[in-house]
Amino acid sequence: MKNKERFILYDNNNEFEYTKNKSDINIRFNRVAFIFFIFFIISIIYSIHLVHLGSRNSDDLNKNQIKVFSKLKRADIVDRNDNFLARTVSSIDIGINPVEIIDEEKLLLNLRYIFPNKDYESIKLKFKKKKFFWFEKKISDENYEKIMMLGDKSIKSEEKLTRIYPQKNLFSHIIGQIDDDNNGISGLEKSLDEELKKDKDKIRLTVDKDIQFLIREELIKFNEVFKTKGSAAILIDVNSGEILSLTSLPDFDPNQRINITDENYINRVTKGVYEFGSVFKTFTLAAGIHEKVIEPETQFKNLEKSIQCGKNTISEYDKKIPSNLTAEQILIRSGNIGSVRIAQAIGLEKFKNFLNKLSLISAIKFDIEEVGIPLPFRWGKCKLATTSYGHGITTTILQLANAYSIIANGGYKINPTLIKKKSKIKNKKILDNDVSKKINSILRKIVTTKEGTASLANVEGYQVGGKTGTAQTSIVGGYSNKKINTFASVFPSSNPKYVFIVMLDEPKTNSEYIYNYRDGSGIKYKGTPFNTAGWTSVEVVGQIIEKIGPILATKYNEVY
Repeated sequence: MKNKERFILYDNNNEFEYTKNKSDINIRFNRVAFIFFIFFIISIIYSIHLVHLGSRNSDDLNKNQIKVFSKLKRADIVDRNDNFLARTVSSIDIGINPVEIIDEEKLLLNLRYIFPNKDYESIKLKFKKKKFFWFEKKISDENYEKIMMLGDKSIKSEEKLTRIYPQKNLFSHIIGQIDDDNNGISGLEKSLDEELKKDKDKIRLTVDKDIQFLIREELIKFNEVFKTKGSAAILIDVNSGEILSLTSLPDFDPNQRINITDENYINRVTKGVYEFGSVFKTFTLAAGIHEKVIEPETQFKNLEKSIQCGKNTISEYDKKIPSNLTAEQILIRSGNIGSVRIAQAIGLEKFKNFLNKLSLISAIKFDIEEVGIPLPFRWGKCKLATTSYGHGITTTILQLANAYSIIANGGYKINPTLIKKKSKIKNKKILDNDVSKKINSILRKIVTTKEGTASLANVEGYQVGGKTGTAQTSIVGGYSNKKINTFASVFPSSNPKYVFIVMLDEPKTNSEYIYNYRDGSGIKYKGTPFNTAGWTSVEVVGQIIEKIGPILATKYNEVY
């Protein structure tokens, strides 16, 4: 019989016959192999599915992380020379979960070695609470490596995107801040919020880090010298409107993201609205020349020492001022009554329209939203008289710089800006040709002549011209004895490139400060004789131009 083998077994009593069937064995083996194969295939499919799920979860996590990072990403902000002012960078925060601490004493000892300035009494209390807490945010690379080498499983790290400001306080009023949800809340961070979130090219500003640094350092120094409440400065290109420096003190460090409620931290350049006093006399004379009512040589005779306007008396600050002056001499000697007579010759409507042309008495558009609005008032004969010498009329330092730039640059309207434009904008001419030439010459004489009020700003080689302004701060119902001292300078006056304005908020005299005259005489004077712009703001401008002048000449190839 095919495929069969026969075996016969014997014992003493029985004979037993067994026949082996190979076909049955093969069938049973094939069934076992088939079942094993099925289980093997199922396990393979299951394993592949698990790997796929793991991969998919990992991809989802990565995609979610990318989405989160993308949401937090903001474009970098740089100055005109590509120095970083604001950046979005990856940082690592270190936390500790007390429940997982291996050896508390050993961990504290190691942490003290790496971070010696921490408050470890409060950290011990956090350990006792047995709740996770953040130990160090934005840890340095060096300290991160040290703390992770401790090998304590209680130490946790988390990578984050964060906004940093490498220059700290230097540009705080310009750049502003963001909140914890990555939304801009002040400065350019707020006004350019949507553009910054698009994460395209970096945004280049017009400001210069080196010039900003020098100006801020001098303002800080003179805040101490004159014990001011605060101060501000702006340096603007009179032809392009580009702002090279904008500083307001006190300032803040935007890296700390502090909610600032103290009004003293206001942006004094753009948001602060002030009466600036005699710096407005420049506009009065310029309006007279523009309207062809007067010339610099026009004579004003028998000028009173005081005049009555309604219930108020307008008088000269300097009682020694002559009664007969030309229009030019009125500005040089800062005459109040003479300025009133010029404004009266111009007329209310023409004078009002001239100030509007210079964007002085209404809100001005700007790159940041923190912009002050000049206080409204009702025009009349007395208001015409007082505004002619800067009393009872308010504006911002930004608007003051804009107006002086227009007068200095040949009468072309500009748009003050912090954002570097890719192409030049053609400016519209709004003033008569002669205004700039004649006014610039007079501003120079205010600095160089004996009768002028700004001789301390006569820095050799830079042809500085300008006008001082000393005003009392307004309070409810009148004025206080506190001062706003301002100097609006133009240089070089023969071919103006820059307007530079410094304002000191509530300065005080200093009996120990040494003044060095710049007329080559070598004369020094100890102590501030008067709390006026000529002895405070003018001195600050002179000191600053001495320091930034060489940089402007070198970087921007200016010849003075």
